[in-house]
Amino acid sequence: MLARIAPALFVLLWSTGFIGTKFGAAGAEPFTFLVLRFALVLVLLIPFWLMMRSARLKPEQIMHAMIVGVLVHAMYLGGVMWGMRHGMPASISSLITCLQPVLTAILSGFLLREVISSRHWAGLALGLLGVGLVVGPKMLETGAGATSLATVISTVIALVAITAGTIYQRRFATGFDLVSGAVWQYIGAMIAVVPLSLMIETRVIHWTPEFIAALVWLVLVLSLGAISLLMMLIRENAASRTSALFYLVPGMTTVMAYLIFGEQFTALQLAGLVIVTIAVLLMQSQKPA
Repeated sequence: MLARIAPALFVLLWSTGFIGTKFGAAGAEPFTFLVLRFALVLVLLIPFWLMMRSARLKPEQIMHAMIVGVLVHAMYLGGVMWGMRHGMPASISSLITCLQPVLTAILSGFLLREVISSRHWAGLALGLLGVGLVVGPKMLETGAGATSLATVISTVIALVAITAGTIYQRRFATGFDLVSGAVWQYIGAMIAVVPLSLMIETRVIHWTPEFIAALVWLVLVLSLGAISLLMMLIRENAASRTSALFYLVPGMTTVMAYLIFGEQFTALQLAGLVIVTIAVLLMQSQKPA
């Protein structure tokens, strides 16, 4: 049952991350926020890990899990949050990072020898078009002065990190116990973000209700729920097809932004959502190589 609903559930949960990050970035600097987030995740996860007596990982497996943690948690989340903290709109951040399927498909063909069929490439192209239609109007509304080269670079780093993390997970870390792997991933992520918080940030936190709610949501729902689903999907599916799910995130984020922030939803964006859905159906129907 979980395997059937996992893709849709993942898209729903992952999309809330951009909304929660927008609230969280207003209350704390990015790496300080991530230190809090990862620390709380470990406080919740380690007792469960010990209680369940999950299979312990070998030293080389621990290393692989920690590398995945640095890429998927520290660098991806850090890049997205730094960009939003310094003016990158959530819609543009969602657009850039959700170009991951294109980059993943190209790299998977070379590194993992996954067969990418013409139908699959058609799905990638169609999905890219749909994402552009969904997020493009918001980019036009934002105006050229709302983003900077630094925030674009930060978000592109996040894109590269989540792509590399997906491929690395598929290549080196698919046979791990999920709970054990998650513990070491977050330990690796903590090792990466703590020095950054200490060296380049003030570590001032504004404990507003919105900040606390965002922190709790991102810890429980994103770091424990959505990330676990992502690792499961990568383990069960080809990396390029799993990453195709990210094409649905901008549209879902747009819907949430409309419901939460009252942002308008145009006919062009609705058309984009339909195109993205068709693209994902094309890619998900492809049989594993």
